[in-house]
Amino acid sequence: MLLWIRSVSYFVLMALTVVLFGLPLALLGWLMPLDWRHAIANGWGHANLWLMKLVCGLTYTIEGMEHIPSGGAIIMCKHQSTWETLAFRGLFPRTQAWVLKRELMWVPVLGWAMAMVHPIAIDRSAGRKAIKQIVDQGKAMLGGGRNVIIFPEGTRTAPGERRRYGIGGGILAVKAQAPVIPVAHNAGVFWARRGILKYPGVIQVVIGPPIDPAGKDAGELMTIVEDWIEGHQDRLPATLAAARKADRDNPC
Repeated sequence: MLLWIRSVSYFVLMALTVVLFGLPLALLGWLMPLDWRHAIANGWGHANLWLMKLVCGLTYTIEGMEHIPSGGAIIMCKHQSTWETLAFRGLFPRTQAWVLKRELMWVPVLGWAMAMVHPIAIDRSAGRKAIKQIVDQGKAMLGGGRNVIIFPEGTRTAPGERRRYGIGGGILAVKAQAPVIPVAHNAGVFWARRGILKYPGVIQVVIGPPIDPAGKDAGELMTIVEDWIEGHQDRLPATLAAARKADRDNPC
């Protein structure tokens, strides 16, 4: 019962942060410099990390943060949970461009606020047209010093599972000759992809060194990225029991 109370309480507080940070951004963002808009969006991420720790007892460790450049790289990440869509907004450098489905832009307040930080909003059913959009807009974002964040599987995947990695991010990396930063984590263990419950514990995030696209085609590059991410996923606890045992064996 306590787990439900804490999880629902956080959900209510998260919704309030959307209003607190998102409404001013949605209404007034067009008057602000882009850097200010990113600062507000990242503040929202930090606020949610703090609330998750305070209300749910859910925190994180992060390894390899030194691999994230200040701008001009493609971050490819495992997608297991809502957690990373909140947390990475606060953890990664301010100037971000997320590749996401365009339907999110239609969500009141949240979607309108997202639009103010200029994501790459694609129609996932558009095939080659969507890939061209990722490449064209992604090159412009990278050229402006922004980090482009992509979930190469395209949708949330439960811990221990994997989906086919899309080629769009690899094409962008090759065309722009931009490094790829691979990221693995086990957030789905504590916050399931279709669940409201948020279990207390420590999410592990591992950030890999840059993968240089020079001399590779998109398929070769994505194979390297997938091997790195999935190889590191296999080393992370994939169940609550395993995660709690890891916490006991390696206390902070």
